[in-house]
Amino acid sequence: MTLAGKTAVITGSNSGIGLGIAQEMAKAGANVVLNSFTDRDEDHAIAKDLAAEHGIEARYIAADMSKAEDCRGLIEQAGACDILINNAGIQHVAPVDEFPTEKWDAIIAINLTSAFHTTAVALPMMRKAGWGRVINIASAHGLTASPYKSAYVAAKHGIVGLTKTVALETAQDPITCNAICPGYVLTPLVEAQIPDTMKEYDMSREDVIKNVMLTRQPSKEFATVEQLGGTAVFLASNAAAQITGTTLSVDGGWTAL
Repeated sequence: MTLAGKTAVITGSNSGIGLGIAQEMAKAGANVVLNSFTDRDEDHAIAKDLAAEHGIEARYIAADMSKAEDCRGLIEQAGACDILINNAGIQHVAPVDEFPTEKWDAIIAINLTSAFHTTAVALPMMRKAGWGRVINIASAHGLTASPYKSAYVAAKHGIVGLTKTVALETAQDPITCNAICPGYVLTPLVEAQIPDTMKEYDMSREDVIKNVMLTRQPSKEFATVEQLGGTAVFLASNAAAQITGTTLSVDGGWTAL
């Protein structure tokens, strides 16, 4: 599944799922544009290392996905966007009646509205190029719900709806739009939570993972960033040219329950 000559723009990609997707895109031959809201030497070093490892072009563009002008500016500054991966996201947990308004606004802006802005700028580029892929990173929470995550669940359900709408609007173009819905993924952030959770519950690492962190994931195994990257590469490939407007769950059976 070669993506040579294509440019992939991945929001929220200096760590975790976004970086894992960027790695797999680069491995498949795509040039990549990394993004986050910081502008540190180490951010740019990640892009430099990707380019050197895979023989592709890679660069880092700082843009705050909570701001409409930054979202649109990211795509404009990228100059080309054959594959758009809307991945940026944040989380906050609280009951609805105690949920801070500023947290709600930030989650909706970063997890949902940013995808509207980036897609709106990318689609004309894709149409001009005669090819395009929009891949939205939703969540199992885009298909189901959990208590205390009202903003996140609302945003991820919104991403699924946006995905379907964009797919219908591009159905007769050589452009597809799909959403990947991960369950729990083993990212550095999740990995860092395991020791504290072991202490809190006085459990072994294995028991914490199976009985605390993965209670809703029937496989009792985390998805990996490499698996999500491979799924994104597949959706970008010609093999997936007639897959559009749908969700692809990578959740160990969570949404089968």
